[in-house]
Amino acid sequence: MNKLINKYSGNNLTTRKDVFFSLCKSIISQQISVAAANSVFSKFHLTCKGKVNPKVVNLISTSKLKKCGLSRQKIKGIKELAKKYVKKKFNPKLINKMNDEEAIQYLSELRQIGRWSAEMILLFTYNRPNIWPIQDIGLLRAISNNYKKKYLPPKYFVNKLNKRFSPYCSVATWYLWRSIDNEPIQY
Repeated sequence: MNKLINKYSGNNLTTRKDVFFSLCKSIISQQISVAAANSVFSKFHLTCKGKVNPKVVNLISTSKLKKCGLSRQKIKGIKELAKKYVKKKFNPKLINKMNDEEAIQYLSELRQIGRWSAEMILLFTYNRPNIWPIQDIGLLRAISNNYKKKYLPPKYFVNKLNKRFSPYCSVATWYLWRSIDNEPIQY
């Protein structure tokens, strides 16, 4: 880890502080390449006229969202998210009062948001310090590369690193990601 910190010392984990924007970006990015996700999100952002917020998204038609390259399931997820915000059925401010597991459960109640997406929101939007997203393929690949383990690294080893890096697993995760990606990741 020391090598990685020294190598990437000029960069650091940043936050967007816009939960709705980050949730939309997370839904759009699911199960597609980074390049494809960036392309779809760029079209989505243009369709929102640069204002990715619940009121704007709530007014965009399904057909316009489909033209952005969004699947039917992702459209449902984003539209339902916008409606929950507008109707105040989802309150992101509550997350600040929750521990990590409670916050993951709360976020996972949203359509298209599972554990991985919730962890990305906690890590990038809330800057929670101890997120260790073991379902993340990039993290597992980075562990394999940096610790000379086969891919997938053994669960016992991943757990050992979790204990070693705790309570700063988010920082370790970010540096491990940086070791396999030229661009810093942000949701």
